[in-house]
Amino acid sequence: MASSFLKDIKGLSASNYTFPAIRGIQAGREYYICMCHLKLIPRIFLYDESDLPAELRAQRTLNRARIPDLANYLVNNPGEYVFSSITASIIDAPVTFIPFGDSGIESKVGTIVIPMDARFLINDGQHRRAAIEEALKIRPEIGNETISVVLFLDAGLKRSQQMFSDLNRHAVRPTRSISILYDHRDPLAALSLKLAAKVPSFQGLTELEKTSLSNRSIKMFTLSSIYQATQALLGKKAKVKRVTKAEEQLAIAYWTEVGERIPEWQQLTRREVTSCALRRDCIHAHGVTLQALGIVGHQLVNTYPADWRERLDPLREINWARSNATNWEGRTMIGGRISKTQTSLALTANLLKEALSLTLTPEEAEIEERFHHSGRGGLGT
Repeated sequence: MASSFLKDIKGLSASNYTFPAIRGIQAGREYYICMCHLKLIPRIFLYDESDLPAELRAQRTLNRARIPDLANYLVNNPGEYVFSSITASIIDAPVTFIPFGDSGIESKVGTIVIPMDARFLINDGQHRRAAIEEALKIRPEIGNETISVVLFLDAGLKRSQQMFSDLNRHAVRPTRSISILYDHRDPLAALSLKLAAKVPSFQGLTELEKTSLSNRSIKMFTLSSIYQATQALLGKKAKVKRVTKAEEQLAIAYWTEVGERIPEWQQLTRREVTSCALRRDCIHAHGVTLQALGIVGHQLVNTYPADWRERLDPLREINWARSNATNWEGRTMIGGRISKTQTSLALTANLLKEALSLTLTPEEAEIEERFHHSGRGGLGT
């Protein structure tokens, strides 16, 4: 069997691509999974239909804003990166599969032979393809590594469009919380997990997987809300590269001190009240307020580094009830419902800054002025 296989391979024309492949069947159609060197990806997948109208394309247009992040991921993690398969259709070309044997497993494993003048239509993975092309310019040595490619024999535009729809219809992005939970490269993600374990108000009360909480959840905050709030507290931008030990200690201290000054949080840690009751009745039980507290904390710690703890005391006197429309309607709530917009976040932080005698920035003051001109209310405790 092996000698026959080698004879067939040697007899191939030099004008063909040959890839080790596995043959399979889906929906009654043959398809192939092959290993392709990264350096070949930009050469093979040249088919560009971006100038065609949407109804004549089988793929969305390329979003070039996504490419730098993907390329940097590939370049900066040469020993750890993971790229899922590219899925493509072979257009207008005869394909030959030479199996290693005539029966059993050997009949499904072999070499796929594709003419070099064949066209390839990417059904899923066009951004990965573009990122690989950019990454090769910086790290050409990765060109000898491989990516799996799933190849279907083209069945026309209608079939290719349906493949794109089917591949993406059932794709579900992981929640922000679980992405943070599993991200071992992001130091802020690691700090957020540490906060969930060490801060009394977060211990056992942090939802690690979901980004939203059901009415009956026993959790108080999500990991993603702690992440965003701590990012605001530390004044970090996107793609945090480093969290110092001092920043870690500050974050633990700040959220612990805040928790000690919100009576209902203390009741929750003593199990005298339930999380769902606080979410129903109180503003401070929601992520937008937690993030606003992070914004406030950043200014408080930088303005009063020596006595910021004592300056948190006015938090005890704030009426956090959702029924307190004077404070919260138009700020944290719109029509009685919690609002997560950037404007609501800024207005919530403004009220807390006023309560802690902090000065608003010019941008915050402008947002506050627009709020007052709208006639929706003012600051208060």
